[in-house]
Amino acid sequence: MFDFALYLLYRAAIAVVAILPLRLLFLIGNVAGFCAWIVAGKYRRLALHNLRIAFGDEKSPRERRRIAQRHFRHLGANLLCGIKLGAMPTEAMEKHVTVENFEAVNRQLRAGQPVVFLLSHLGNWELIAQILPRHLDCVRKGTVYQKLGNRFIDEHVRKVRGRGGVELYDRSEGFHKPIELLRSGGLVGILSDQHAGDQGLWTPFFGRLVSTTPLPALLAKRTGALLVAIALFTKNSTHWRIVAEPALDTTEDSIDSLTAKGNEIIATQIRRAPEDWFWVHNRWKTPRPKFLLARYKRGVHLPSTVSAKDLKPFRILIRSSNWLGDAAMSVPAVRAIKSGRPDAHITIAVPAKIASMWKLVPEVDEILPLKSKSLFAVAHLIRRQPDFDVAILFPNSLRVALEAWLGGIPRRVGYRGQKRSWLLNQIVREPRKPGPPEHQSNHYLRIALECGGENSRIPNPKPKVKNAQKERSLQIGLCPGAEYGPAKRWLPERFAEAAASITSQQKVQWILFGTAKDGDLGETIASVLGDTCINRIGQTTLDQLIDELRECRLLLTNDTGTMHLAALLGLPTVAIFGSTEPRLTGPLGKSHVILRHQVECSPCFLRECPIDFRCMKAVSVQEVVNAVMSILPRDDNPVTNENANTIKS
Repeated sequence: MFDFALYLLYRAAIAVVAILPLRLLFLIGNVAGFCAWIVAGKYRRLALHNLRIAFGDEKSPRERRRIAQRHFRHLGANLLCGIKLGAMPTEAMEKHVTVENFEAVNRQLRAGQPVVFLLSHLGNWELIAQILPRHLDCVRKGTVYQKLGNRFIDEHVRKVRGRGGVELYDRSEGFHKPIELLRSGGLVGILSDQHAGDQGLWTPFFGRLVSTTPLPALLAKRTGALLVAIALFTKNSTHWRIVAEPALDTTEDSIDSLTAKGNEIIATQIRRAPEDWFWVHNRWKTPRPKFLLARYKRGVHLPSTVSAKDLKPFRILIRSSNWLGDAAMSVPAVRAIKSGRPDAHITIAVPAKIASMWKLVPEVDEILPLKSKSLFAVAHLIRRQPDFDVAILFPNSLRVALEAWLGGIPRRVGYRGQKRSWLLNQIVREPRKPGPPEHQSNHYLRIALECGGENSRIPNPKPKVKNAQKERSLQIGLCPGAEYGPAKRWLPERFAEAAASITSQQKVQWILFGTAKDGDLGETIASVLGDTCINRIGQTTLDQLIDELRECRLLLTNDTGTMHLAALLGLPTVAIFGSTEPRLTGPLGKSHVILRHQVECSPCFLRECPIDFRCMKAVSVQEVVNAVMSILPRDDNPVTNENANTIKS
């Protein structure tokens, strides 16, 4: 009943419009469009957003705003004038429309050559189906359409569109009828400048990847038809122009290539009269949930003249963990996100104290150090950057979700976390069924996979060993502390005893690493090792730590952030675990040895052991010595050893 009432209102509006002069309707439509520009904030912002994507480097904000305003006015004017023209006799309508460059199309059709029209939402595009049939009357003509929600209005619109003899084919019924028409030598028109969803081909449009329907190219290739782009421009208040572009020969190009060329032609048409195109459609829509394009059916196609560097970037802000170890374990996820689409531009927002770590990851395009602890200062910093399309939040905190929301990023992705669901508009769900423990890196990687990326783990680099170092004693890093708490620290006297035993068997230079809090541990170990030890605990910045780890042959360590940093550098580690679980937070990559004894209370994940520290005491000095010696090069062995990651219990 409501649909029919709406239909009656629609027909009454048509009746009123039909009695008014065309020039007056154009003026009224201009005024109505200007009013819509003022009150329709959502669509005004969408138009300005689209224009910024299309012309951001070519036109100033003032010019883009002027185009958007003129577009609203043209849209209102063309809507009212289109209703008026649709109610006119065809002969009267033709007086207001000029048809250009259709002689070649007619020649091809008369010769039996089928043609596919590539149509776009330019100007008063509804006139095309009503005017062109009179100029191309030698063949059958058809168009593919999508039904309107109101069946009464849909029936009337189809009647108006088809009054010139155009056959209409419902998209939901398949494409066998359009193919049959083309094979009989006819022509079919397809609107192809709208977002095509999951079934589209991702190819550039104004230099930015968009989902584009391959249907025109597919029909042309299947039937041997020519592909001809048609545009309708607004000339003045009572006149419009329909222009045919030169035909594309479809015999040599692939479907993907023809689809990309179609986008190029439509973009060129829009540049001639940008105010005429339908800017209030979300053409560059960010798909949900798979905005990374690695697993799309039709994938991505770049023309041979366009490289990934030529594309306008899809800007992704990744909020890193605040902890060094967690940040290092999220690197595989960042790599999967980067490889998810060729135009991905990755910015890492990270506390300044660990920002240097991300310089080691070539997939990161930009680092945004967060120097202030103020929420509003961080949000302001994000707003000052070029617009981001997506924020991916690795930490589960409410705070980081507020940063992205206040920073104005339209898509915010992450786990539910601390009652922050209302701030996220794409939530990654945890596995429902409990399974075996998974590594923390998989927790982050699941976010990338949810967004459409692929697991593209890149092998860690091999550490560079300088020739001069080979001639001198081996340097071994030793990290006896742990930021989390004493429950993760092996006994310092055992570290000293193991290091001394190794030094007695091979010429070794020990380098102690850690924070200022580990000073007492360092003194205990250094007093035993003497000249064979350099104590750098509390004396290195993160940049210096990275440089000095690169000079080492391996790292003897507890479960620490430095352990994960060494693994990221490709440095072999001997890691001692007790209160934590190596299946969850062990070092990534090969050439690591993990020492851990499974006692009844381990893993407890406590900061301090409430009983007798049995998990750490169970790891003997000799086990550590043997593990280190198994990695160190010997005279008759190569410098590096590609051991698999092992756990000794």
